[in-house]
Amino acid sequence: MAVNPTGQGLKRFLEAAPDEPVVMLNLLRFADGGKDSYERYLAHFGDCAREVGGEVLYYGEGDSALVAEEGQAWDAVLLVRYPTRRAFSEMVRNPRYQEGTHFREEALVEAVLQPTTMRPLPTPAN
Repeated sequence: MAVNPTGQGLKRFLEAAPDEPVVMLNLLRFADGGKDSYERYLAHFGDCAREVGGEVLYYGEGDSALVAEEGQAWDAVLLVRYPTRRAFSEMVRNPRYQEGTHFREEALVEAVLQPTTMRPLPTPAN
């Protein structure tokens, strides 16, 4: 199971809108004992994200799912805002960031990394 972005995935991600702001949704399922390793990854990742203007919006542990099929609950959720898709891509390619990705790989058995684009909420019709 892949837990890190690939070159081909990053290429598609950038082609969409390289200068558009993005919030990355991370759904995380830990390996046994993986939470500690992921927290080491977060400490390393935080510095790298800030260097490109990234900001952690939320990190939280998952609880029992209210609406989900068996096995669909996630152990944790992370939301990170980047000023542009290009900034995220630059961080991922940075050799200093790459030095800490092994913590993420050791920590996770499954992950979803999905770009999201903020949109205004619809206003109620009168």
